[in-house]
Amino acid sequence: MLCLSVSRTSEDTLLPAPQNISILSTNMKHFLTWSPVIVQGETVRYSVEFQGEYEREYANESWIPICECSLITATVCNITEDISATVAYNLRVRADIGARRSEWGTLKGFFNRITTSLTPPLMKVIADGYHLLVELEDMGPAFQFCVLYWKKGLEDQAAMYLTKVHSGDSSVVHLDTMEAGPDYCVKAQTYVEAINRSSSFSQTQCVRAQGSTSMWLVTALISSAGFAVAALTLPFLTWKTSQVFRYSCCPVGVLPDTLVTFFTMLSCEEAEQCDLMVRVMPSEEVLRLWIQETL
Repeated sequence: MLCLSVSRTSEDTLLPAPQNISILSTNMKHFLTWSPVIVQGETVRYSVEFQGEYEREYANESWIPICECSLITATVCNITEDISATVAYNLRVRADIGARRSEWGTLKGFFNRITTSLTPPLMKVIADGYHLLVELEDMGPAFQFCVLYWKKGLEDQAAMYLTKVHSGDSSVVHLDTMEAGPDYCVKAQTYVEAINRSSSFSQTQCVRAQGSTSMWLVTALISSAGFAVAALTLPFLTWKTSQVFRYSCCPVGVLPDTLVTFFTMLSCEEAEQCDLMVRVMPSEEVLRLWIQETL
C-alpha cells in the first residue's frame, strides 16, 4: 500500500537518526527493526520507506512510503506485503516529534527475500485406526509441504506426498492405510516456490496402527478355534467319505428272482445259543418242496 510522505523544511531536522536498522525475516515474513530514539519527555514517532529495483532503475531512485508504518511509535515495521518480488530492496527510517524530524537512517546493504530463514513445519502424526494422518500448521499461501513417510527400518523406500494447507481448510492430510504390526514414520519440510527454496526436515515421528494388538489376538483366537473344529470334524468326515466311496465303487449285490433265501432256525441245546442257517436253492427245488408241503 502506498501513501504520500509529508514535506518539512530542513530547519526542522533536529532529531538524531534511528540506528541499528536491520531486518528479521523468517518463513517469508519480514520485519524491519531499529533502536529507539530517546528524547526525554517526548513521544517519538517513526516513518518507513522502501525502494525496489523498479524505483532505482526506472523511477529516478524514488522512495515509496509504507503507510502502515507511518508515524508509528513502535520500533518495528512489518514490511512483508511491500516486499513482493524476489529482488534487492533498500529501506530507511526517520524519527519525528511534532514539527521536528531526523535524517533518514538507512539499512546497510540490500534485502532480498530469497535470504529468508525457512524452518521445518510444525506437524502432528496421527494413527486413526489403520489410517496414517499428518496435521500441518498453516504457514501461509506461499508454502507447500513435502511429506515423507515409510515403514520403520525402510527409510530408503520412503514415499513422498506434496501438499498445501489453505487457510480455513482442514490441515489434516491422509497419507496412507497402514498394515497391522510395523511402525510408520513421518517427516516433513517446507517448500516456497517463489524463491525455490526448502527448509530442513522436521523431527521424525512414528506411530502404529491403533488396535493392531487386539486384531492380532482376535486373529489368533479365530485360528485356534478353526484348528479345534478341524480336529473334531476331520475323523468323521474321513469315515463318511470312505463310506461314500465304498458303496459308490462296490455296491451291495441284489439276489436274482430265481434265488430264494430260506432261513431255518434250528433247535439249540441252550436257549441262548442259536444258529442261523442260510441256504440258497434253485427255484425248481423250491417249487418242488412247496408242492409236497401242499399235498
